[in-house]
Amino acid sequence: IYKHLLGNTTTAKLIDDRGKTLLSSGAKIDAAGLDPIARKYWGHIEVANHKDKIDAIVSQLDEQTAAVETLFQEKIDKLGKGDELPPGVIKMVKVYIAIKRKLQVGDKMAGRHGNKGVVSRILPEEDLPYLPDGRPVDIVLNPLGVPSRMNVGQILEIHLGWAGHLLGEQLEHMVAEQRAAKELRAHLLTVFDRGPVRSLVDRISDKELVPLAKQWE
Repeated sequence: IYKHLLGNTTTAKLIDDRGKTLLSSGAKIDAAGLDPIARKYWGHIEVANHKDKIDAIVSQLDEQTAAVETLFQEKIDKLGKGDELPPGVIKMVKVYIAIKRKLQVGDKMAGRHGNKGVVSRILPEEDLPYLPDGRPVDIVLNPLGVPSRMNVGQILEIHLGWAGHLLGEQLEHMVAEQRAAKELRAHLLTVFDRGPVRSLVDRISDKELVPLAKQWE
């Protein structure tokens, strides 16, 4: 409508709901005169040219507006009416509870990087692969499976978890040795050179820093 009105000439006055004249008859429409006028009045502007095209656009907009209003009213009525319940039932409430279950053979697992698989065997911790210091291995990646599937994001996530675990071990040893809070703070600031964790470590007191280090363990 805006495109068809620009440069056109009005054939009648345009008056708003309060009786104020927005456009006079015979005025040439430009952007400076059309922009201050509310869009709901654009379809009522009588012009010399393109009148049929403007009327068609207005008619199409009215149909779309009516369809949206009808759909909206149907949703409002449905909410007000409520659900159709069996005789004798006043209100029906459904509660869905998330239940944590232990993994078992046959369950399918999936990560956040497209990696998925089915649990085939569950072994005790003593039968799992272990490191030279006796700690069991948390995860083993197939060097051929990761690059071929292009889900290298799991490698980044594993290394971030590994780094966090090792940092927790370092803090655990420092707390066990009763190191001063000043040393704990210096170590954390060395690891976190930027970001919200650094601002937190800078902000808290020495008394609050030791419990924070214990939580990291």
